[in-house]
Amino acid sequence: MSGGVDSSVVAGLAAASGAEVIGITLQLYDYGAATGRKGACCAGDDIRDARAVADRLGIAHYVFDHESRFREDVVDRFAEDYLAGRTPIPCIRCNMGPKFTDLFAMARDLGADCLATGHYVQRIEGVNGPELHRAVDPARDQSYFLYGTTDEQLAFLRFPLGGLPKSDVRAIAASLGLGVAAKPDSQDICFVPDGDYAAIVTKVRPEGAAPGDIVHAATGEVLGAHRGVIHYTVGQRRGLEIGGQAEPLYVIALDAPGRRVLVGPKALLAVGAALICETNRIGPVPKGTPLTAKVRSLAKPVPIVLEGVPGEGVTCTMRFIQPEFGVAPGQAAVLYAGERVIGGGWIESTTPWVGS
Repeated sequence: MSGGVDSSVVAGLAAASGAEVIGITLQLYDYGAATGRKGACCAGDDIRDARAVADRLGIAHYVFDHESRFREDVVDRFAEDYLAGRTPIPCIRCNMGPKFTDLFAMARDLGADCLATGHYVQRIEGVNGPELHRAVDPARDQSYFLYGTTDEQLAFLRFPLGGLPKSDVRAIAASLGLGVAAKPDSQDICFVPDGDYAAIVTKVRPEGAAPGDIVHAATGEVLGAHRGVIHYTVGQRRGLEIGGQAEPLYVIALDAPGRRVLVGPKALLAVGAALICETNRIGPVPKGTPLTAKVRSLAKPVPIVLEGVPGEGVTCTMRFIQPEFGVAPGQAAVLYAGERVIGGGWIESTTPWVGS
């Protein structure tokens, strides 16, 4: 129970079914610093909101302090990835670590029959066991963030909201008399209150603010100076502060060891293939079924050819049928067979598109 409307409605639906329900909230970052913030989760006023919902529903509610684990597994890794010139996705790290791994252990210790969450995905029974599918409402689908779910976890998980639009979820919250019915959705990354990622990285790793050169990726010409590679991501166009160019320039790559930001025209962003590592597989990979991949949370799945079988941390290569833009090391690549999530991994490196 993060304190938001989604997990609160899940608790309400579970309680209405007659099941014995225990609400669990993980405090993931400093409670005091988060007090008064709106649209966050797992700290400050959100813990208060989760407790109020539990009281309203008449269910038990426990708060566990996981700030140290969250800082080590998520926040520190977030900063290290940015320092290395990568584009991190901390929400996936959180799901893989504190949220699912630790919550599973707690649920087992409490003798629970299942763990229900407010994620917008679907768990559908297939021929080979439970499958993870995209949510019915594509605008709310969160499958990109859950590709690391294991088969064992999926057997224990339930996602009651995967078949509902958000408007219905808020209506259910209102009908249950929950005070969070109109609460705004969480925005940005929970531990970055104002969207200033660089400030968080600098606080954790001050060396990330080291200046360097902005260099044209094709010609090697130095076009300007930057305030640190942590301020840039692959595909970025705004904020480069290098005027007088004949065409719009984008961040093509980040050379973190050399403290260089490489920029160039959009054509240089075209990617033909990506190496994905630390892969996970959910169920069997269907033979002969066309596959697609999402390389950003808000991107549409695009057709690919997969070389290798994901799972147990192996490395695979995915080749795009058409050039894909804005593919950055550090992001996740999530693999789909139709609406079903078959797994994914972390983008380790990319290969430029070669072709007409």
